[in-house]
Amino acid sequence: MTNDVQRAIAARVADHLRPGEVVNLGIGIPTLVADLLQPADEVVLETENGLLGVGPAPTPEEIDPMVVNAGKLPVTAVPGASYFSSSQSFGLIRGGHVTTAVLGALQIDGIGRIANWAVPGKPILGVGGAMDLLVGAQRVIVATTHMTKTGEAKVVPECRYPLSADRPVDLVVTEAATFEVDGDGLALIEVADGFTQDWVRERTTAPYRTRMRSRT
Repeated sequence: MTNDVQRAIAARVADHLRPGEVVNLGIGIPTLVADLLQPADEVVLETENGLLGVGPAPTPEEIDPMVVNAGKLPVTAVPGASYFSSSQSFGLIRGGHVTTAVLGALQIDGIGRIANWAVPGKPILGVGGAMDLLVGAQRVIVATTHMTKTGEAKVVPECRYPLSADRPVDLVVTEAATFEVDGDGLALIEVADGFTQDWVRERTTAPYRTRMRSRT
């Protein structure tokens, strides 16, 4: 069930999307971004099961069981949307035609690589498209809570779970902070309203630099 923290993360991610982008939204928190975009934002959403032109979540009256995202959740299609096969969708992804992918993560390491597909000892339902998106998308943004439900850091020196790809992501966005990833690792560029740099430092075990940006 969606909560205020998840919606706040999605809103912070939406601020980083640019007009004209083709954006793939991963399962979980990333899907909430669709509800926060407006037509004037000129962002085109794509889902890996084969829909270009995803709209916000449907009302109960709008639900069409044939129109779903990769997580099998109902979505809407905006006017002019295009339907195609999953294989064609992965062709778009692997061909570099997805501008930005927004993915969830279990952990992020000190150089920006993520683990988001398997927890050792737990059943694996499938790898999904995260690996393809990490390799094929031009830019990757992570949308995740800053800590686990048990209060453990998610931004850690090394991932304990299997990496999804060797490619680092570009941005990590949590309810509290935004980290930019470059060749030197993580850089804190923004702290959200209601949080402090001390809060972020105490709950982030990976090393990072501070390079705060003005919001104006």
